[in-house]
Amino acid sequence: MTQVKQLAAVSAFLQRDHGHFINGLSQPGGGALRPVIDPATGNEVARVHDGCAEDVSAAMAAAQQAFLGSWAEMPTLARGNMMLKLADAMEQHREELAQIETLCSGKTIALSRGLEVDQAVAFLRYFAGWSGKIYGETTEISLPSFNGEKYRGFTQREPLGVVVGIIPWNFSIMIAIWKMAAALVCGCTVVLKPSEFTPLTMLRVAQLAADVGFPPGTINVLNGNGGLLGPLLIEHPFCAKVTFTGSVPTGRAVGNAASALAKPATLELGGKNAALFLADMSVSEMVDGIMEAGYVNQGQICASAERFYLPAEKMDEVLSALIQRLSQLKVASPFEEDCQVGPLANKAHLEKILKMVARAKEDGDEILYGGYSPDRPGYYFLPTVVKVRSEDSTLMREETFGPVGSFLAYDDEEKVLQQINNTPFGLAASVWTHNFNKAIHYSERIQAGIVWINMHTFLDPALPFGGIKSSGNGREFGSAFINDYTRLKSVMMRY
Repeated sequence: MTQVKQLAAVSAFLQRDHGHFINGLSQPGGGALRPVIDPATGNEVARVHDGCAEDVSAAMAAAQQAFLGSWAEMPTLARGNMMLKLADAMEQHREELAQIETLCSGKTIALSRGLEVDQAVAFLRYFAGWSGKIYGETTEISLPSFNGEKYRGFTQREPLGVVVGIIPWNFSIMIAIWKMAAALVCGCTVVLKPSEFTPLTMLRVAQLAADVGFPPGTINVLNGNGGLLGPLLIEHPFCAKVTFTGSVPTGRAVGNAASALAKPATLELGGKNAALFLADMSVSEMVDGIMEAGYVNQGQICASAERFYLPAEKMDEVLSALIQRLSQLKVASPFEEDCQVGPLANKAHLEKILKMVARAKEDGDEILYGGYSPDRPGYYFLPTVVKVRSEDSTLMREETFGPVGSFLAYDDEEKVLQQINNTPFGLAASVWTHNFNKAIHYSERIQAGIVWINMHTFLDPALPFGGIKSSGNGREFGSAFINDYTRLKSVMMRY
């Protein structure tokens, strides 16, 4: 199929002097230039200035000023309407944003349009709908009356202040919108730190926000080395909260830094997510489920399944059918409309997965399909099927965050439940069966922040999403986000 032609607006955007977006304006910043690499080719497509301590101070000061002034003073419904205007603008610039995203992350153009941009717009509109609905409550007070006076108490929710959002590279628009929109509707302002690998898309979104009328300083984007900028942002006196999505080790460092300063932190971390298929599912149904759970976006989804538990009597037949399906996928440029396997997001991630597959071979695991990079430019890695030696194999314990499915057969449904829960992680899992009673039974007993039944990785803004155990402490959607971006104040009055 013909490759998508790059828009003139995208070409012009790439040629700009990129840095940050601070106080309503694009700023080049004072740091060194960092190349932005197209994962499909390995070629440089743009350069971005790294941020420094002075840029951190400027962004945080702008956000604090907007919080204390224009954004906080804006009526709640007006804030919601502003967010709806941004959603409309993103929708109008859908193709432009999708192409920039694909250039930075290697995501197929179909996913960049339909998942990254479209879902970001949907979530932005969802959060906009919460404007005017951030409620407190009234309560009776038990103090005695001496001269006919009465007492009443009430609680009200107040915005925390400036929220620092640290964004991963796998969904640089959508996850940023989760954090940004939740904070904005509660009355907070934001300073966003995108990944060094995907620094461009939120610069464009921030400009769109300014174009539709967001007050300067409400949305700020700071690029650069996360190891340097992260601590500076968290430790800044204007930082009221930090929200982070990424790896467990980095998340722990972020959480510890925030905790040391008594600042709240929402952490959505990694996982070693499981998918359990019961014997009543057909082979084709199992293969469809495995494809959905483990191989979308080359497995680079926080909630993707990496551990697959199959009934022993169907294991070989399912893996044979799965390999046949994977072998038919089209490996191509992510700008081709029918591309099914694009590159991994960056070279460092490719090297990590190659090392993990090599370790699996050392463990005695059997690589049934894939496990290597095809002979072509870019950071491609073929979808991989691994029949693991045991529950102790490295691929059953450590997150790959890639298109590597680890498969283990089971005979005992109760024992397999113990295996699924025998992990320090607890982000997501799925159960696949036609037996409703068993579906509910397992969904209640699996230790994960979200358990899907006969589906995997789908998210809806009305349903909270987040992990337990080492996979984090936050809930991004539903009504739960209110607790993360506001504080509850009690007021008692006599009248």
